[in-house]
This record gives sequence, structure tokens and C-alpha cells, in this order.
Amino acid sequence: MSIGAIITTTNPLNTNREINKQIANSKPVLAFTTPDLVSKLSDSKLPVVLIRSGCSNTELAKSTVKIVNYLDEMMKTEPNRNRIKERITQDDTATLLYSSGTTGASKGVISSHRNLIAMVQTVIGRFQLEDANQTFLCTVPMFHIYGLVAFATGLIASGATIVVLPKFEMNDMLSAIGSYNVTYLPLVPPILVALVNNADQIRLKYDLRSLKSVLCGGAPLSKELTEGFMEKYPGVVIMQGYGLTETTGIGASTDTVEESRRYGTAGLLSANMEGKIVDPETGIALPVNRTGELWLKGPTVMKGYFSNPEATASTLDSTGWLRTGDLCYIDEDGFIFVVDRLKELIKYKGYQVPPAELEALLLTHPEIDDCAVIPFPDKDVGQFPMAYVVRKNGSNLTEKGVMDFISNQVAPYKRIRRVAFIGSVPKNPSGKILRKDLIQLATSKL
Repeated sequence: MSIGAIITTTNPLNTNREINKQIANSKPVLAFTTPDLVSKLSDSKLPVVLIRSGCSNTELAKSTVKIVNYLDEMMKTEPNRNRIKERITQDDTATLLYSSGTTGASKGVISSHRNLIAMVQTVIGRFQLEDANQTFLCTVPMFHIYGLVAFATGLIASGATIVVLPKFEMNDMLSAIGSYNVTYLPLVPPILVALVNNADQIRLKYDLRSLKSVLCGGAPLSKELTEGFMEKYPGVVIMQGYGLTETTGIGASTDTVEESRRYGTAGLLSANMEGKIVDPETGIALPVNRTGELWLKGPTVMKGYFSNPEATASTLDSTGWLRTGDLCYIDEDGFIFVVDRLKELIKYKGYQVPPAELEALLLTHPEIDDCAVIPFPDKDVGQFPMAYVVRKNGSNLTEKGVMDFISNQVAPYKRIRRVAFIGSVPKNPSGKILRKDLIQLATSKL
């Protein structure tokens, strides 16, 4: 980026088709990858720099990819002092990250150098690294905005110590905490759920004495899950953060122990960020403790979506306010509470049912490991809540058992009226449930 190159990243789990779709949209001129992933670029015709040279000639011979150099060899070469540097301004594009696409097609988010500079400054202030030595464990992918913000730029810029694992494995993560005296653990909700559900075995097997703080982002945490973590891991502060790819990962956060005790909150607005709650139908700003769409404005807000003026116009207004698509409210002290995704609300006979509320309740069931709630189409009521449930090992929980458990705790219009059991809930790297995949699965048999 320092030489003016624009960076776009992709998930290594993506298929060749998905990667080629991103390549066709972003039009890169050079790719960087590892030997074990080089085959995913075989259809792209892009010149490739291998990040490691530990790839056998036999493997490369099978590949049709054009290898133009190796990163470790490039790093040994002295730079050309006569090279003419491009003039880079803060408004120039720095990154092109693709949003998760949880409710629709993924879109390329254009972030400027100014966006990243503002983001780094916010991260440095948030973690207060000058107060104590902290060691961070990287548990989130750096191709995602969470990893980019927390590890690849922000914390590195502050001089923090970072432990990086080749890939996420729960056992490796827990072992690394004791081995490297990790004090700070950024997480996504699925990992937190696993830590709570398996707390007794984890504490017997692993040394977690150095761990002081956990920051969870990517999806809202319920009060029950937060309290469950605090009970199982006393002495470890759990904090929440809120952000979007469109805001360079910055939005709101709980930065202190006192703030973290506001159960269910995503925290106060980040530095230099403005926010308001707007009625999604009328566009009128709402007072405190009224639920509506959260709009954000500040120096980390994206320039727009790449080659998609329609999506940009529907997300950014003419004065720079970003429509987040998140249904929230702000209390009298300025704390933001995320209710659900605006587009994911289930419309039952005109009533609005937030899936996150039902999911939080389901996770309190002793026989449920994970779950997701989606809208199921119905000609009489419009939509009703359907639950996908992951049972704990050995559980014989029935569909009726799930529905009865919820019906005793919610209003009639919020009741779950259909249940399916699955092995795992599909989620993106930041922990957001891929409801569109589950909706497609549920409706494919209609």
C-alpha cells in the first residue's frame, strides 16, 4: 500500500469459482498466495508471487499458474534507489475488502488511506497499550476486516506483541495462551460459545492464568452468554466491539470493565464517530431508547462500493451518513444495543421478530450447542420463525421439545413453528450466521 498498490483479500476456503468471481470484479494484476493454495488460481491467468518457496517442483509442475517470483527471494533484493515513487494521497484507495454478504451478494468495499489511518489511531487509543505489556493471540483471519484492524495494521502499528497461528484450531489456541502468556484474546461469538460450553474440560487441560481480557465482535452477544462466560472464567474481562467492513471495522466498543458490565451493549461510539438512530421507513431521527436503523458518520466510513453506484447510493447518503442495516437503539448514556439485522427481521402477520432474540434463548437450553433462526415463508402469516438446531452429543432433544422451550418464554407471534437439526450452523469468518444459505436450504424443498 505504501507504493500505491491497492490490496484485495480473499478467504482461502473460497472455491475457485468464488475466487474467480472476485477477481473478475476487482481486476487485480498480481496475486500473492501460498504453495498449498496456488491451485485455486489456476483458472485466473494472474501472475503469482509465492509467499513461501516450500513447494515441490512436482506440485508446481501440475499447476498452470504462472509463478513470477518468491517473496523470500524478493526480500533479499536491495531496493532500486532510482525507482520513481507514485504520489499517494490520503484520499486514494488503499484496500478493497469484500463484505460478508450475509444477506445478499458480497460487495467490494473501497477504503482509503485516510480510513486506515483513522482506524489505526482508534485501535491504538482503544487498547491503551502504553499502560501495560500485553500479548495478543490472533484468532481471526487477516483477510477479514476484524483481522486487518486488530492485527495486520492497528496492533502492529502500536508495537504490540502478537502471536499468530497458521490457522484456527481450538486446541492450538488454548495451548498458545499458556505457552506465550497471552493476555488479550479477540474472538468471534462461535469461539466464545465453545469456551462456555466446554469450560470445565478446558480449565482442567489448559493453563489460562495469563488471560486478562477477551474482546468479542462480529455478532451480538446475549446477556446469558456474557454472564455464562464471566461465571466460568472469573477474572477475565469480556468486552464487545461493533464495526463493519464499511466502517473499516470501527463503530463502537466497550473499552473498560465498567462499560463491559452493561450486558448486551456493543459499547459507546468510537472516537471521531457520530451515530444516530433513524426510523427506516421515514428517515426521521429517533430519541433515546427507541429502536431503529443505526447510521454512522466519521473518518473511517468507506468511500463506497466498487463498481456499484446503486449499492453505494442506497448505503451512503449525500452528507456522508452510512446506513448500517443494523436494528439498534441508544440508551440515555450513549450505549449502543444491537437488536438484529434490519433485513433479517422475520415479519409474522405484520409483527417484527428478531432472530437474535430467539437464538439467545435457544442457547440457554442445556441440550443445544448452537442454533440459527430464519424466516420461513407462509401464505397465511407471511413468515414464521424456523430454527436450525445443533444438539449436544448424546442429546435426544425433539422438535417439539425445542418449540415448547421457546413458547413458554415469548409472545405467541415469536414462537418457533418449525425445527430442523443439523451438524453445524454455517457462518462467515467473523461469526455471522449465513442465514441466506439456511433460507435456501429450507425453501429448496417447497
